[in-house]
Amino acid sequence: MSGNRRKASLVTTVLVGGAILLTACQDADAGTDAGTPQASPSTTAAAGAATPSGSPAATAGASGGTGKDNKNGGGTGGGQKPVGQVCGANDISWSTRSETQAGGYILVVAKAKPGITCTLPAVHPTVAFGSDGTEAGPAEQSTGKQITLSGDTTAYAGVNPKTTSANGGKELDSIIVAIGGNDPDPVSLPVGTITVDKPVVTNWHASAKDAVPSR
Repeated sequence: MSGNRRKASLVTTVLVGGAILLTACQDADAGTDAGTPQASPSTTAAAGAATPSGSPAATAGASGGTGKDNKNGGGTGGGQKPVGQVCGANDISWSTRSETQAGGYILVVAKAKPGITCTLPAVHPTVAFGSDGTEAGPAEQSTGKQITLSGDTTAYAGVNPKTTSANGGKELDSIIVAIGGNDPDPVSLPVGTITVDKPVVTNWHASAKDAVPSR
């Protein structure tokens, strides 16, 4: 009997010692885990949502605007000329009419198209005739005044297609008009049948009666 009690006591001592050792190991592991910062779910989510620095979205953010903002940010649009800019032929509504005064001439009438304000220079328009480009010379020795076209403001220039008294000349039915020699968009205006020989043209005038060319 005493031998059995000593054996049972030894087993009990081993079991208790093992339990104490296991508990000590668990406490040590818990202490180590408690000392290590853990990433929270919110921190992990935020890190996953961060935008790489080279992506299009990051580039737009660095520039301070979106594609829509950049598109809308430049220019006023509309195709209108700044006030005071020289007119081009395509800025003008043109018309012509035949006049009998001073032996007959063609009156060129110019008005700005709706929404446009531009200036006619203080010189005569460039007027050419036929396929050979015969150009009208100045009918006036002095320059005129600039005319700003806008709304109902109208400017006039008189064209005398034939200043010679001799017979002959070219028979044509249209003239080509431009605002200066560098106008990229000259216009062709019908004028009926005319004889062209040493033509001349006046400066621009604000009154039709001042645009009568001399022979």
